[in-house]
Amino acid sequence: MKYQKLENQETQWKWLYLTKKHRDGENITRYQEKSLAEDKVIALIACKNQPEQIEAWIADHLSEHLVIKLDQAIRARRKRFFNAEKQHTKKKSIDLEYVVWQRLSKYSRKMGMTLSQTIMYMIDERENKAQYEKKMSVMKASLKDLLK
Repeated sequence: MKYQKLENQETQWKWLYLTKKHRDGENITRYQEKSLAEDKVIALIACKNQPEQIEAWIADHLSEHLVIKLDQAIRARRKRFFNAEKQHTKKKSIDLEYVVWQRLSKYSRKMGMTLSQTIMYMIDERENKAQYEKKMSVMKASLKDLLK
């Protein structure tokens, strides 16, 4: 396993995930009866800072269709948590319009690079062009001075 499991931290993430699903209107319990499901959710919310009780609640009352989703969500959260510790593995996101993303994606496939590498390449090219233009303008100015 690449990432260390932090039981208390992960239990808190599970609690947050389940309470968010409940707020969004999804039935997080295995019970179809609304009053029973609501009682079980209230019990889950009440044991917010008690990891053992949260884990017991999950084992006893969690809906079968949420078991895999919960595991995937916690695995992804664990990965983001540990990758965020180091600057070079921390992920950032930017919003692009679809047309911009499409052109960038097409260009990066053509270059055989990732999107991040393509963006870095384009920035480097622009900086090199700016330096070249600056050198040329300095050379032109010194040439004009020489010819006076």
